[in-house]
Amino acid sequence: MKKRNALSRIDRLLEMPKEVYTDTPKITITGFNEMIIENFKGILEYEDYYIRINTSLGIININGFELKLENMTNDDIKVKGKIESIDIERNFD
Repeated sequence: MKKRNALSRIDRLLEMPKEVYTDTPKITITGFNEMIIENFKGILEYEDYYIRINTSLGIININGFELKLENMTNDDIKVKGKIESIDIERNFD
């Protein structure tokens, strides 16, 4: 408990986002054509109409048309195409 409180105070002082020092995913959506997922664990399925991406909080399902994965690094991934829906299968660990 003390370690958690110390981290909370440090990140408030430094104004550091939680996703920087943890594996918590961050999802940034730009319109209906692009999304960036930071701190992902892996790609589970990839089709041009359906993508499943694993994260520490659960699986992100992306549905749409002409979906493509671009700019993949160890830390983040960009999905481009006509995004119709996004849902999360949450892990309850």
